[in-house]
Amino acid sequence: MTLQRHKADFETLPPATLKAWAGIPPAIVSDCMNRTHFMAAAIKPLRPGTRLLGQARTVTSMVGDNGASHAAIPFVGAGEVLVIDAGGYEDVAVWGGIMTRAAMKRGIAGVVVDGAVRDVEEIRDLGFPCFARAHVPAGPHKGHGGIIDGVISCAGCPVKPGDLVIGDDDGVCVVPLEWTDAMLAASKEKMKQEEAILKQIAAGKTTAELLGIDTPEMI
Repeated sequence: MTLQRHKADFETLPPATLKAWAGIPPAIVSDCMNRTHFMAAAIKPLRPGTRLLGQARTVTSMVGDNGASHAAIPFVGAGEVLVIDAGGYEDVAVWGGIMTRAAMKRGIAGVVVDGAVRDVEEIRDLGFPCFARAHVPAGPHKGHGGIIDGVISCAGCPVKPGDLVIGDDDGVCVVPLEWTDAMLAASKEKMKQEEAILKQIAAGKTTAELLGIDTPEMI
């Protein structure tokens, strides 16, 4: 498998738009996308309380190989998120402390790995947003190639360069770039609706009442 790179030609979201997305949870926006475009439950942050937000740059690599990810780091812009399809393999780490420090030097906003990482304590201490399927001490091979900035599937979620990646303790969802305006508006409206529901619960309403769920029949 050779090492290849597509031209990453996508619209960069302005800082004001990214700021507007800050604080909107993946759960909210995934609901607004008809409960789709989320990554598998195994993808979680290494450090509780971690939040992730930025436009995606992508890597597809062979199982147990991180050469393509090393090659991708210099092409990722400040504030962008590197999303790596490592085949979901859990027994060889394809990201670690050295790569984290290289990514931080570039100003990369975080990394999502559908695979394993290592040097977990170091990455946590650095405060770098890292979401992964697993962690394990075994290290990777290099040099088997891969694809940078192609369309990928990361933990069952489609991702292309420029898409908006959002993560928190629940996991990660991805908003297609062409949906960002509509989903931002829908997410804000959804949050207002949930705030209204919480006020009604505080006033004594039950969730069953609010959701229109019938009273159970006695048998």
